[in-house]
Amino acid sequence: MSANESLGRAQELAERLRAKLDALEQRADAGDVDGAVDDLAEIAEIAKQIEAEVQRARASADAGG
Repeated sequence: MSANESLGRAQELAERLRAKLDALEQRADAGDVDGAVDDLAEIAEIAKQIEAEVQRARASADAGG
């Protein structure tokens, strides 16, 4: 996977992250604690995926790809 592909994937994941943050805010405002906790877990997982894509992009760029 090229650096550009990894960065594109990271951008897609960032958009998912923003949407999940919006959902978290709505759940918190509605007092849905269980749903908010679930959203936080998903946010953490998306953040890990973004970090992995950024690392791939760096490795690819360092390798000249």
